[in-house]
Amino acid sequence: MIDSSFNDFTNRPIYKELTVDIIDKTTDDELVQTVFDNLSEKLPDDYTKEYDAVLNFSKPRQAIYLIWILEAEVSNGGFNQYYANPSGQFAHITPRALSLVGVDMIADLVKKANTIYANENARITEHQDGTLEGFSESYKNNPLNDLDSEFYDLSEKENLSKLQIDFIRSNKTLFADK
Repeated sequence: MIDSSFNDFTNRPIYKELTVDIIDKTTDDELVQTVFDNLSEKLPDDYTKEYDAVLNFSKPRQAIYLIWILEAEVSNGGFNQYYANPSGQFAHITPRALSLVGVDMIADLVKKANTIYANENARITEHQDGTLEGFSESYKNNPLNDLDSEFYDLSEKENLSKLQIDFIRSNKTLFADK
């Protein structure tokens, strides 16, 4: 079962050009990933230019891209990982992206996380020296840790996935390349 799911994910179609027809034919379970993959195809090979490229996306496209990154990072390693990785460069615009899709409680949570990260940055990043050990150490007494479970609870309460799917379906021409 896991092997099948992994193979399905690994071999999923990735569209360089997304059309309304493709969006219409994509199942809800695959829609957000399909849009994210399409947006990722638009990024330059040089990831130091990701920020500028994402800022050039339309606001709806930015929203889906930023929410996907937030959800992936927090689900994998919490807000600590979100800020430690390049995804953290988008933290200041992510609340607006969430609100655009109607995810207001999580938008407020990210604002709270942004404030904590700004105010406690020295303490949070003190051990982040580029090593796995340093990164692991940065989780100890980290004020962001409590926000992780709140994120999971709010994701279910607000139904983060459904809101993104509904947003894409309601605005599919904004996600279609042609």
